[in-house]
Amino acid sequence: MAKRSRVALIIETSTSYGRRILRGIRRYAHTHQSWSIFLEQRDLSGEPPPWIKSWDGDGIISRISTRSMVEDALRLKIPLIDLTDRHETFALHQVWSDDGAIAELGAEHLLERGFQNFGFCGFAQEKWSDRRREGFVEAVGRKGWACQTYESPWFGRDVHPWELEQQQIMAWLRALPKPAGIMACNDYRGQHVLDACSRLDLAVPEEIAVIGVDDEEELCELCEPPLSSVVPNAEMVGYRAAELLDRLMSGGGELESHLEIAPIAVVTRQSTDVLAIDDPEIAAAVRYIRENACRGAKVEDILDDVPISRSILERRFRKYLGHSPQALIRQTRLKRVKQLLVDTDLTLAKISSLAGFRHQEHMCVLFKKEIGDSPGAYRRKVQGASPVIDSLNRQ
Repeated sequence: MAKRSRVALIIETSTSYGRRILRGIRRYAHTHQSWSIFLEQRDLSGEPPPWIKSWDGDGIISRISTRSMVEDALRLKIPLIDLTDRHETFALHQVWSDDGAIAELGAEHLLERGFQNFGFCGFAQEKWSDRRREGFVEAVGRKGWACQTYESPWFGRDVHPWELEQQQIMAWLRALPKPAGIMACNDYRGQHVLDACSRLDLAVPEEIAVIGVDDEEELCELCEPPLSSVVPNAEMVGYRAAELLDRLMSGGGELESHLEIAPIAVVTRQSTDVLAIDDPEIAAAVRYIRENACRGAKVEDILDDVPISRSILERRFRKYLGHSPQALIRQTRLKRVKQLLVDTDLTLAKISSLAGFRHQEHMCVLFKKEIGDSPGAYRRKVQGASPVIDSLNRQ
Protein backbone atom coordinates (compact mmCIF):
# COMPACT_ATOMS: atom_id res chain seq x y z
CA MET A 1 0.00 0.00 0.00
CA ALA A 2 1.27 3.47 -0.93
CA LYS A 3 2.33 5.63 1.99
CA ARG A 4 -0.10 8.43 2.82
CA SER A 5 1.40 11.92 2.68
CA ARG A 6 1.50 13.73 6.02
CA VAL A 7 0.19 17.27 5.60
CA ALA A 8 0.05 20.02 8.24
CA LEU A 9 -2.71 22.62 7.93
CA ILE A 10 -1.93 25.79 9.87
CA ILE A 11 -5.16 27.66 9.15
CA GLU A 12 -7.38 29.67 11.46
CA THR A 13 -10.79 28.21 12.21
CA SER A 14 -12.04 31.39 13.88
CA THR A 15 -13.24 32.94 10.59
CA SER A 16 -15.58 31.71 7.87
CA TYR A 17 -12.81 32.45 5.37
CA GLY A 18 -10.47 29.99 7.10
CA ARG A 19 -13.21 27.37 7.42
CA ARG A 20 -14.05 27.70 3.73
CA ILE A 21 -10.38 27.19 2.85
CA LEU A 22 -10.47 23.98 4.86
CA ARG A 23 -13.57 22.83 2.96
CA GLY A 24 -11.71 23.33 -0.31
CA ILE A 25 -8.72 21.33 0.94
CA ARG A 26 -11.06 18.60 2.13
CA ARG A 27 -12.82 18.51 -1.26
CA TYR A 28 -9.51 18.03 -3.05
CA ALA A 29 -8.21 15.43 -0.58
CA HIS A 30 -11.40 13.38 -0.79
CA THR A 31 -11.19 13.09 -4.58
CA HIS A 32 -7.44 12.49 -4.91
CA GLN A 33 -4.69 10.71 -2.99
CA SER A 34 -5.63 10.28 0.66
CA TRP A 35 -3.59 12.38 3.09
CA SER A 36 -2.86 12.06 6.76
CA ILE A 37 -3.85 15.55 7.89
CA PHE A 38 -2.79 17.35 11.04
CA LEU A 39 -4.85 20.49 11.76
CA GLU A 40 -3.84 22.74 14.60
CA GLN A 41 -6.54 25.29 15.39
CA ARG A 42 -4.89 28.67 15.67
CA ASP A 43 -5.85 32.33 15.52
CA LEU A 44 -4.85 34.36 12.48
CA SER A 45 -2.72 36.65 14.65
CA GLY A 46 -0.82 33.77 16.29
CA GLU A 47 2.75 32.64 15.75
CA PRO A 48 3.68 29.45 13.86
CA PRO A 49 3.87 26.38 16.11
CA PRO A 50 7.38 25.57 17.39
CA TRP A 51 7.19 21.94 16.25
CA ILE A 52 7.43 23.09 12.61
CA LYS A 53 11.20 23.53 13.09
CA SER A 54 11.70 19.76 13.33
CA TRP A 55 8.51 18.34 11.83
CA ASP A 56 8.96 15.11 9.87
CA GLY A 57 6.13 15.57 7.37
CA ASP A 58 5.57 15.85 3.63
CA GLY A 59 3.80 19.19 3.11
CA ILE A 60 2.42 22.32 4.75
CA ILE A 61 -0.42 24.71 3.91
CA SER A 62 -0.23 27.79 6.12
CA ARG A 63 -2.09 31.05 6.72
CA ILE A 64 0.44 32.40 9.26
CA SER A 65 3.73 31.91 7.44
CA THR A 66 6.77 33.90 8.60
CA ARG A 67 10.26 34.21 7.18
CA SER A 68 11.66 31.79 9.77
CA MET A 69 8.88 29.29 9.09
CA VAL A 70 9.58 29.40 5.34
CA GLU A 71 13.30 28.96 6.02
CA ASP A 72 12.56 25.97 8.28
CA ALA A 73 10.46 24.35 5.54
CA LEU A 74 13.20 24.89 2.96
CA ARG A 75 15.81 23.46 5.32
CA LEU A 76 13.64 20.39 5.94
CA LYS A 77 12.86 20.16 2.19
CA ILE A 78 9.13 20.24 2.90
CA PRO A 79 7.00 22.02 0.27
CA LEU A 80 4.99 24.86 1.79
CA ILE A 81 1.98 26.59 0.24
CA ASP A 82 1.62 30.06 1.70
CA LEU A 83 -1.89 31.48 2.04
CA THR A 84 -0.66 34.43 4.14
CA ASP A 85 -1.87 37.74 2.68
CA ARG A 86 -1.15 40.05 5.63
CA HIS A 87 2.43 40.95 4.77
CA GLU A 88 5.09 40.49 2.10
CA THR A 89 5.44 36.82 1.36
CA PHE A 90 8.71 34.91 1.64
CA ALA A 91 7.52 31.59 0.23
CA LEU A 92 8.02 30.26 -3.28
CA HIS A 93 4.39 29.18 -3.63
CA GLN A 94 1.37 31.29 -2.73
CA VAL A 95 -2.38 31.06 -3.28
CA TRP A 96 -4.45 34.14 -2.43
CA SER A 97 -7.82 35.67 -3.08
CA ASP A 98 -7.60 38.21 -5.88
CA ASP A 99 -7.92 41.41 -3.84
CA GLY A 100 -7.97 43.62 -6.93
CA ALA A 101 -10.94 41.71 -8.34
CA ILE A 102 -12.67 41.86 -4.94
CA ALA A 103 -12.27 45.65 -4.97
CA GLU A 104 -13.61 45.80 -8.54
CA LEU A 105 -16.76 43.93 -7.51
CA GLY A 106 -17.32 46.24 -4.55
CA ALA A 107 -16.81 49.35 -6.70
CA GLU A 108 -19.06 48.03 -9.44
CA HIS A 109 -21.80 47.30 -6.91
CA LEU A 110 -21.77 50.86 -5.58
CA LEU A 111 -21.33 52.49 -9.00
CA GLU A 112 -24.38 50.61 -10.28
CA ARG A 113 -26.37 52.26 -7.53
CA GLY A 114 -25.48 55.69 -8.84
CA PHE A 115 -23.05 56.87 -6.16
CA GLN A 116 -20.60 59.63 -7.06
CA ASN A 117 -18.96 60.03 -3.63
CA PHE A 118 -16.88 57.17 -2.27
CA GLY A 119 -14.95 56.06 0.77
CA PHE A 120 -12.77 53.10 1.69
CA CYS A 121 -12.36 52.02 5.32
CA GLY A 122 -9.42 49.68 5.84
CA PHE A 123 -6.80 48.39 8.22
CA ALA A 124 -3.32 49.90 8.18
CA GLN A 125 -0.25 47.71 7.67
CA GLU A 126 -2.29 44.86 6.20
CA LYS A 127 -1.26 44.04 2.63
CA TRP A 128 -4.62 42.51 1.71
CA SER A 129 -6.38 45.70 2.85
CA ASP A 130 -3.87 47.83 0.94
CA ARG A 131 -4.54 45.90 -2.26
CA ARG A 132 -8.30 46.24 -1.84
CA ARG A 133 -7.97 49.96 -1.17
CA GLU A 134 -5.79 50.49 -4.23
CA GLY A 135 -8.15 48.48 -6.43
CA PHE A 136 -11.23 50.32 -5.17
CA VAL A 137 -9.70 53.78 -5.58
CA GLU A 138 -8.58 52.88 -9.09
CA ALA A 139 -11.97 51.43 -10.06
CA VAL A 140 -14.00 54.49 -9.01
CA GLY A 141 -11.26 56.75 -10.39
CA ARG A 142 -11.72 55.28 -13.86
CA LYS A 143 -15.27 56.61 -13.73
CA GLY A 144 -14.01 60.06 -12.75
CA TRP A 145 -14.80 59.91 -9.03
CA ALA A 146 -12.55 60.49 -6.02
CA CYS A 147 -12.36 58.30 -2.92
CA GLN A 148 -11.65 59.30 0.70
CA THR A 149 -9.91 56.70 2.87
CA TYR A 150 -9.68 55.89 6.57
CA GLU A 151 -7.26 53.32 8.02
CA SER A 152 -6.03 52.28 11.45
CA PRO A 153 -4.26 49.19 12.84
CA TRP A 154 -6.09 45.87 13.21
CA PHE A 155 -3.65 43.96 15.45
CA GLY A 156 -0.78 44.86 17.74
CA ARG A 157 0.17 47.47 20.29
CA ASP A 158 -1.06 50.39 18.17
CA VAL A 159 -4.69 49.23 18.01
CA HIS A 160 -7.04 51.99 19.18
CA PRO A 161 -9.45 51.36 22.05
CA TRP A 162 -12.93 50.68 20.70
CA GLU A 163 -14.43 54.01 21.72
CA LEU A 164 -11.55 56.06 20.30
CA GLU A 165 -11.67 54.07 17.06
CA GLN A 166 -15.38 54.69 16.65
CA GLN A 167 -14.97 58.41 17.37
CA GLN A 168 -12.35 58.66 14.62
CA ILE A 169 -14.51 56.79 12.13
CA MET A 170 -17.41 59.10 13.02
CA ALA A 171 -15.24 62.17 12.36
CA TRP A 172 -14.28 60.71 8.98
CA LEU A 173 -17.92 60.00 8.09
CA ARG A 174 -19.01 63.51 9.07
CA ALA A 175 -16.55 64.99 6.57
CA LEU A 176 -17.61 62.78 3.65
CA PRO A 177 -19.82 64.36 0.99
CA LYS A 178 -23.14 62.54 0.89
CA PRO A 179 -24.74 60.38 -0.29
CA ALA A 180 -21.62 58.18 -0.29
CA GLY A 181 -20.84 54.57 -1.04
CA ILE A 182 -18.25 53.02 1.28
CA MET A 183 -16.33 49.81 0.81
CA ALA A 184 -14.94 48.27 3.99
CA CYS A 185 -11.90 46.00 3.67
CA ASN A 186 -13.80 43.18 5.40
CA ASP A 187 -17.06 42.57 7.22
CA TYR A 188 -15.62 43.43 10.64
CA ARG A 189 -14.63 46.83 9.30
CA GLY A 190 -18.07 47.17 7.72
CA GLN A 191 -19.64 46.60 11.13
CA HIS A 192 -17.44 49.38 12.55
CA VAL A 193 -18.72 51.78 9.87
CA LEU A 194 -22.36 50.82 10.41
CA ASP A 195 -22.00 51.33 14.16
CA ALA A 196 -20.54 54.80 13.56
CA CYS A 197 -23.40 55.63 11.18
CA SER A 198 -25.90 54.64 13.85
CA ARG A 199 -24.23 56.88 16.43
CA LEU A 200 -24.32 59.79 13.97
CA ASP A 201 -27.94 59.06 13.02
CA LEU A 202 -26.89 58.74 9.36
CA ALA A 203 -29.47 56.93 7.26
CA VAL A 204 -28.16 53.65 5.81
CA PRO A 205 -28.26 53.12 2.87
CA GLU A 206 -29.80 56.45 1.84
CA GLU A 207 -26.95 58.69 3.10
CA ILE A 208 -24.21 56.09 3.54
CA ALA A 209 -24.21 52.71 1.78
CA VAL A 210 -21.71 50.13 3.07
CA ILE A 211 -20.34 46.93 1.56
CA GLY A 212 -17.89 44.58 3.27
CA VAL A 213 -15.92 41.51 2.20
CA ASP A 214 -15.98 37.82 3.23
CA ASP A 215 -19.73 37.31 3.72
CA GLU A 216 -19.37 36.33 7.37
CA GLU A 217 -23.07 35.52 7.38
CA GLU A 218 -23.76 35.70 11.11
CA LEU A 219 -21.90 38.99 11.46
CA CYS A 220 -23.51 40.49 8.34
CA GLU A 221 -27.00 39.58 9.53
CA LEU A 222 -26.33 40.89 13.05
CA CYS A 223 -25.43 44.31 11.64
CA GLU A 224 -28.12 46.98 11.64
CA PRO A 225 -29.01 47.16 8.83
CA PRO A 226 -27.69 43.83 7.49
CA LEU A 227 -24.40 44.26 5.65
CA SER A 228 -23.87 43.58 1.94
CA SER A 229 -20.63 41.73 1.24
CA VAL A 230 -18.32 40.55 -1.54
CA VAL A 231 -17.89 36.77 -1.42
CA PRO A 232 -14.30 35.61 -2.04
CA ASN A 233 -13.86 32.09 -3.36
CA ALA A 234 -12.05 30.85 -0.26
CA GLU A 235 -13.01 27.25 -0.96
CA MET A 236 -11.21 27.47 -4.30
CA VAL A 237 -8.17 28.98 -2.55
CA GLY A 238 -8.05 25.82 -0.44
CA TYR A 239 -8.68 23.52 -3.39
CA ARG A 240 -5.93 25.09 -5.53
CA ALA A 241 -3.51 25.12 -2.60
CA ALA A 242 -4.09 21.41 -2.04
CA GLU A 243 -3.74 20.71 -5.75
CA LEU A 244 -0.43 22.60 -5.91
CA LEU A 245 0.90 20.93 -2.77
CA ASP A 246 -0.01 17.48 -4.12
CA ARG A 247 1.96 18.23 -7.30
CA LEU A 248 4.98 19.44 -5.33
CA MET A 249 4.94 16.44 -2.99
CA SER A 250 4.91 14.20 -6.07
CA GLY A 251 8.04 15.86 -7.40
CA GLY A 252 6.33 18.02 -10.01
CA GLY A 253 5.20 21.62 -10.11
CA GLU A 254 6.81 24.94 -10.87
CA LEU A 255 9.93 26.33 -9.24
CA GLU A 256 7.72 29.24 -8.14
CA SER A 257 4.02 29.89 -8.39
CA HIS A 258 1.56 32.58 -7.36
CA LEU A 259 -2.16 32.00 -7.85
CA GLU A 260 -4.87 34.61 -7.30
CA ILE A 261 -8.43 33.32 -7.10
CA ALA A 262 -11.28 35.50 -8.34
CA PRO A 263 -14.24 36.27 -6.03
CA ILE A 264 -17.67 34.77 -6.62
CA ALA A 265 -20.26 37.55 -6.31
CA VAL A 266 -21.84 40.19 -4.07
CA VAL A 267 -24.51 39.24 -1.55
CA THR A 268 -26.78 42.27 -1.44
CA ARG A 269 -28.37 43.12 1.88
CA GLN A 270 -30.07 46.25 3.18
CA SER A 271 -26.86 48.27 3.70
CA THR A 272 -26.58 48.91 -0.07
CA ASP A 273 -30.16 48.32 -1.20
CA VAL A 274 -30.61 51.81 -2.61
CA LEU A 275 -30.35 53.84 -5.80
CA ALA A 276 -28.46 57.11 -5.25
CA ILE A 277 -29.95 58.66 -8.39
CA ASP A 278 -31.71 61.99 -8.12
CA ASP A 279 -34.04 61.12 -10.99
CA PRO A 280 -37.11 59.04 -10.11
CA GLU A 281 -37.69 57.90 -13.70
CA ILE A 282 -34.15 56.57 -14.15
CA ALA A 283 -34.26 54.99 -10.68
CA ALA A 284 -37.49 53.25 -11.71
CA ALA A 285 -35.92 52.10 -14.99
CA VAL A 286 -32.88 50.64 -13.18
CA ARG A 287 -35.13 48.86 -10.72
CA TYR A 288 -37.22 47.46 -13.59
CA ILE A 289 -34.09 46.10 -15.29
CA ARG A 290 -32.82 44.42 -12.13
CA GLU A 291 -36.17 42.76 -11.57
CA ASN A 292 -36.91 41.76 -15.16
CA ALA A 293 -33.71 41.48 -17.24
CA CYS A 294 -33.46 37.75 -16.56
CA ARG A 295 -37.07 37.36 -17.69
CA GLY A 296 -36.12 38.52 -21.17
CA ALA A 297 -36.98 42.22 -20.75
CA LYS A 298 -35.84 44.58 -23.50
CA VAL A 299 -35.46 48.36 -23.66
CA GLU A 300 -38.93 48.57 -25.24
CA ASP A 301 -40.39 46.92 -22.13
CA ILE A 302 -38.74 49.54 -19.91
CA LEU A 303 -40.41 52.30 -21.92
CA ASP A 304 -43.79 50.63 -21.39
CA ASP A 305 -43.17 50.78 -17.63
CA VAL A 306 -41.46 54.20 -17.42
CA PRO A 307 -43.24 56.87 -19.50
CA ILE A 308 -40.29 58.67 -21.16
CA SER A 309 -38.88 58.61 -24.67
CA ARG A 310 -36.06 56.26 -25.65
CA SER A 311 -33.69 59.13 -26.41
CA ILE A 312 -34.25 60.69 -22.96
CA LEU A 313 -33.83 57.28 -21.31
CA GLU A 314 -30.54 56.71 -23.13
CA ARG A 315 -29.25 60.21 -22.40
CA ARG A 316 -30.09 60.13 -18.68
CA PHE A 317 -28.69 56.62 -18.28
CA ARG A 318 -25.36 57.80 -19.63
CA LYS A 319 -25.48 60.85 -17.38
CA TYR A 320 -26.12 58.93 -14.14
CA LEU A 321 -24.61 55.50 -14.82
CA GLY A 322 -22.13 56.05 -17.64
CA HIS A 323 -23.62 53.41 -19.95
CA SER A 324 -26.79 52.51 -21.85
CA PRO A 325 -29.90 50.66 -20.59
CA GLN A 326 -28.96 47.75 -22.87
CA ALA A 327 -25.55 47.55 -21.20
CA LEU A 328 -27.21 47.24 -17.76
CA ILE A 329 -29.49 44.51 -19.11
CA ARG A 330 -26.42 42.60 -20.34
CA GLN A 331 -24.57 43.10 -17.04
CA THR A 332 -27.57 41.88 -15.04
CA ARG A 333 -27.94 38.76 -17.17
CA LEU A 334 -24.23 37.95 -17.09
CA LYS A 335 -24.20 38.26 -13.28
CA ARG A 336 -26.99 35.70 -13.18
CA VAL A 337 -25.02 33.43 -15.51
CA LYS A 338 -21.93 33.67 -13.27
CA GLN A 339 -24.00 32.92 -10.16
CA LEU A 340 -25.58 29.85 -11.78
CA LEU A 341 -22.21 28.59 -13.03
CA VAL A 342 -20.83 28.82 -9.48
CA ASP A 343 -23.79 27.50 -7.51
CA THR A 344 -25.29 24.85 -9.80
CA ASP A 345 -24.42 22.05 -12.23
CA LEU A 346 -27.10 23.14 -14.69
CA THR A 347 -26.35 22.85 -18.40
CA LEU A 348 -25.52 25.96 -20.40
CA ALA A 349 -28.84 25.66 -22.22
CA LYS A 350 -30.75 25.84 -18.91
CA ILE A 351 -28.56 28.64 -17.57
CA SER A 352 -29.09 30.62 -20.77
CA SER A 353 -32.84 30.36 -20.36
CA LEU A 354 -32.83 31.29 -16.66
CA ALA A 355 -30.66 34.35 -17.36
CA GLY A 356 -32.99 35.73 -20.01
CA PHE A 357 -31.07 34.82 -23.17
CA ARG A 358 -33.05 33.50 -26.11
CA HIS A 359 -30.09 31.58 -27.54
CA GLN A 360 -27.33 29.70 -25.73
CA GLU A 361 -24.82 30.62 -28.46
CA HIS A 362 -25.43 34.34 -27.92
CA MET A 363 -24.90 33.94 -24.19
CA CYS A 364 -21.62 32.09 -24.72
CA VAL A 365 -20.26 34.67 -27.17
CA LEU A 366 -21.22 37.57 -24.91
CA PHE A 367 -19.85 35.83 -21.80
CA LYS A 368 -16.50 35.21 -23.50
CA LYS A 369 -16.33 38.81 -24.71
CA GLU A 370 -17.18 40.39 -21.33
CA ILE A 371 -15.61 37.93 -18.86
CA GLY A 372 -12.64 36.71 -20.89
CA ASP A 373 -13.39 32.99 -20.44
CA SER A 374 -15.94 30.64 -21.91
CA PRO A 375 -18.70 29.64 -19.47
CA GLY A 376 -17.15 26.17 -19.15
CA ALA A 377 -13.67 27.54 -18.42
CA TYR A 378 -15.11 29.99 -15.88
CA ARG A 379 -16.96 27.16 -14.12
CA ARG A 380 -13.78 25.09 -13.93
CA LYS A 381 -11.95 28.02 -12.38
CA VAL A 382 -14.49 28.61 -9.64
CA GLN A 383 -15.50 25.00 -9.00
CA GLY A 384 -12.18 23.25 -9.56
CA ALA A 385 -13.88 20.93 -12.00
CA SER A 386 -12.26 18.76 -14.66
CA PRO A 387 -12.44 19.54 -18.40
CA VAL A 388 -15.09 16.86 -18.79
CA ILE A 389 -17.61 19.44 -17.53
CA ASP A 390 -17.33 21.20 -20.89
CA SER A 391 -18.94 18.21 -22.57
CA LEU A 392 -21.68 18.16 -19.92
CA ASN A 393 -22.27 21.89 -20.39
CA ARG A 394 -22.99 21.41 -24.08
CA GLN A 395 -25.70 18.84 -23.48
